[in-house]
Amino acid sequence: QVQLVESGGGLVQTGGSLRLSCAASGMIFSDRDMGWYRQAPGKQRELVASITVNGIVSYADSEKGRFTISRDNSEAKVYLQMNGLRPEDTAVYYCAAQTLILTTHGSTWNVDYWGQGTQVLVSS
Repeated sequence: QVQLVESGGGLVQTGGSLRLSCAASGMIFSDRDMGWYRQAPGKQRELVASITVNGIVSYADSEKGRFTISRDNSEAKVYLQMNGLRPEDTAVYYCAAQTLILTTHGSTWNVDYWGQGTQVLVSS
């Protein structure tokens, strides 16, 4: 079965950096679009960054210039480099395998598989 296992979370001070990793198994990783999501306490889960099979990346506006998503198909891993962390970045971060759905209004990501999440805590 498909498994996505995140690692790299932890406690960091404001302005610090973390690199999250997600190891995928049970699927043809190079054929999957991938994403990183986060969920802060009391808030909805939100998309942070995505990367397509062709390496096309996109970011939420608040993460542009601070976060970098990348993938290594040879190791079936996707990464999220986070710099300039802020207290509002505190959340559980989830890796996802996802599919782009085209609608009459544009497009949206549909998540096919979730990881278990890794906690990121940014202290002020």
